[in-house]
Amino acid sequence: MYEESKPNDIENWVCVIERGTEYEVEIAKSYLSDLEIPANILSKRDSAFSVNVGDMAHVYLYVPREYAEEAQKALEEVDLSAEADNEEE
Repeated sequence: MYEESKPNDIENWVCVIERGTEYEVEIAKSYLSDLEIPANILSKRDSAFSVNVGDMAHVYLYVPREYAEEAQKALEEVDLSAEADNEEE
């Protein structure tokens, strides 16, 4: 009946992450900013409902196409290090 929500196609921009909460995307944006990678957030969250899962809660982080590979690699490294920390405990 409903199709899964997808990132918008924005000319010369690439979606590098999708999350259900804005704070996760804000943290990623801040991290990329520290690496001097420009980024913008597109939130499809419906403010009338307090949900952070499902089609009404998608938050996307976009970077310019020329930074996409660098941004994805940086974000993957952060995720991997977080998983490694959890495995050590």
